[in-house]
Amino acid sequence: MEVKISSSWKNVLSAEFEKEYFLQLVEFIKSEYKNYTIYPSGKEIFSAFEFCSFEEVKVVLLGQDPYHGAGQANGLCFSVSESVSVPPSLQNIFKEIKDDVGTDIPKNGNLERWAKQGVLLLNATLTVRANTAGSHQNKGWETFTDAVIRVISEQKNGIVFLLWGNYAQKKGNFIDISKHLVLKAAHPSPLARGGFFGNKHFSQTNQFLEKIGKTPIIW
Repeated sequence: MEVKISSSWKNVLSAEFEKEYFLQLVEFIKSEYKNYTIYPSGKEIFSAFEFCSFEEVKVVLLGQDPYHGAGQANGLCFSVSESVSVPPSLQNIFKEIKDDVGTDIPKNGNLERWAKQGVLLLNATLTVRANTAGSHQNKGWETFTDAVIRVISEQKNGIVFLLWGNYAQKKGNFIDISKHLVLKAAHPSPLARGGFFGNKHFSQTNQFLEKIGKTPIIW
């Protein structure tokens, strides 16, 4: 079926769009947008893929659900629109970046600037009902995003995967660690009681990228 996703990703994921689970997912999502308030907006569902082409992927950061509050989700995991206050998990990410590489904490939480540098900001589930966390889990999105991770692992070399929290780490089980760098840490949520801090993932990512001749990320 025809899916509005950037051509670079359509080339490597086209078989996925013809599978029965994805056709059922599309019908479910259409019904949800018709009958409920769903985040992000329909045009932003595949934003992670629009801002970061398959060819340009250098880093994959895995999230779980989009934010379910009004105006927050913009299709990039952990990211929020510029007019929205920075959520606690993202505040902790920014604190770790400052401690790790010295970058000042930005004034807003829009992470498009990372995506444009080759960071695929991928949620496991790409949509959610307003104010209902997890409402679109186990509908097919996870199968699709597993396929995304698998195709990156199989067809690319030297990718950094950032897996924060148990959910992301389980989702990364089929990454080929012989040719990719996998960095694991606690989730940045305050519920993790500070276990995220001190992981130095941002400097480790850039050291790895430079070692293999790629441009480091400006965090």
